[in-house]
Amino acid sequence: MLRLGVGQMDPIIGDPEGNMTKMLDILKAATDEEVNVIVLTGRTNSGYAFKNLSELETLSERIPSGPFSHKLKRWSKNGGLVSAGICEKADEGFYESAAVFAEGKHVATYRKIHLYDNDVDFFLPGQNPPPVFEYKGYKFGVTLGYDWAFPELTRTLVLQGIHVLLHMTNLLLNYTPRAMVSRSIENRIFVAVSSRVGQERGYDFIGGSQVTDPRGHVLLSLDKTELGLAWVDIDPIVAEDKTISKRSDLIKDRRPEFYHLCE
Repeated sequence: MLRLGVGQMDPIIGDPEGNMTKMLDILKAATDEEVNVIVLTGRTNSGYAFKNLSELETLSERIPSGPFSHKLKRWSKNGGLVSAGICEKADEGFYESAAVFAEGKHVATYRKIHLYDNDVDFFLPGQNPPPVFEYKGYKFGVTLGYDWAFPELTRTLVLQGIHVLLHMTNLLLNYTPRAMVSRSIENRIFVAVSSRVGQERGYDFIGGSQVTDPRGHVLLSLDKTELGLAWVDIDPIVAEDKTISKRSDLIKDRRPEFYHLCE
């Protein structure tokens, strides 16, 4: 069994110290509740709606050497896994990234490949697919934000054997949580979504953090008024059963020779 948590917060743009405090409060709660894996919201370190590139530069950090990365890595030293959305500073520009730390090590950085709306004014698109990594014998994948709208991306992770998808985001669209239920059902995996709440420069965030199981059951869900940590115990091995009837298997029954128009 694995204790899987989502942390829902309200990062404030221009207040990295306050955002750090909110993040650390959630991580402390995860320690107190003996959570093994925790997913934090997109853009945990920075807030969402930037005025200009100068503001983004002030609020972004290097991964894994930046201050938020350092705290995430430190928390993971007790044996946990944590994934958080981080606005990443690189030599060539900025990326909306997911930083993953486990057992005191930097496991992966994923730079979002699908840029949403005004993202294109601030971020470079990532050039590598989302990583797949192991923790406690189970396989995990990560996605960010607008990636939810591209089911073929999740399927590529499933074909690499993931049991759990960790998705960091800042949800604005009311139907997105339902789409993530579909990602669970069509792939027979657990999906943990961490979103945010609050209002910022004309954006109204819906919350919507949740965990869904391989049959599409919503194991936990947070609305736009709830902050902090929520968790559930799961058995990731359940995600290895891809059958929907005695004779039907969602992976074995694929006919990729007919899918070429989707590429």
